[in-house]
Amino acid sequence: MTLTSEFNADLGYSSSEETTRAWVEQNRGSLPPIVDSNATASGTDVAGYLTESPGFSAFVLEDGAVYHSYSTGWRGLEFLMGYYPILDHAPKGRDEGPDWQLWLRRHDEY
Repeated sequence: MTLTSEFNADLGYSSSEETTRAWVEQNRGSLPPIVDSNATASGTDVAGYLTESPGFSAFVLEDGAVYHSYSTGWRGLEFLMGYYPILDHAPKGRDEGPDWQLWLRRHDEY
């Protein structure tokens, strides 16, 4: 059984390919290098990569009603990544510089 939903789009975690392509064209020069790197690693282009983004949402059930209490995406999800708090306490922090996150590699890519 396949279910369809607008849930991710409603929360801003997904967008159509057409909308995303238009946004990418408007912001081409300002996207960080990691976006192109991740798109290539995912086997797609930047617009294809950005049509689905990560997100975290919390809901509360109270007296039979569901309330949306919290949402975040992208860098707001760092609380789920155990290595960032460790790096944030290192002498140079993440030492990201202008090419932030390009330092992330699998163990056999060095």
